[in-house]
Amino acid sequence: MKVLGLPILDKFCKNHNDCAQQILAWIAEAKDANWKTPSDVKTRYAKASFLSDNRVVFNIKGNKYRLDTKVYYQHQTIIVKRIGTHAEYDGWRF
Repeated sequence: MKVLGLPILDKFCKNHNDCAQQILAWIAEAKDANWKTPSDVKTRYAKASFLSDNRVVFNIKGNKYRLDTKVYYQHQTIIVKRIGTHAEYDGWRF
C-alpha cells in the first residue's frame, strides 16, 4: 500500500517520542500490506475501528494513541488523516 500523510506522523512522533517505534512499525506493515477489503485489515489489526467512508482507526501503543486513516482499497492507498491521544480521539468528529 502507499501511505500518504507521513509528515503528520513525523510531527506527532516529535511531540510523543514514546510511540515512535510503534508508528514506524505500523508504517512498515502498512506499506507492505495488500489489503483488498476491511476484513484483510481486521485479520492483522483485530482492534481497529471501521467507520463509514472507508475510515479505519488504529490503536497505537496499546490504546494510548489513535491513528485515523482513510483506506482506498482499489488504489492500494492509505491516507493518514490525523493522530492523537485517546482523550483527543474522544473529541474528534467524523
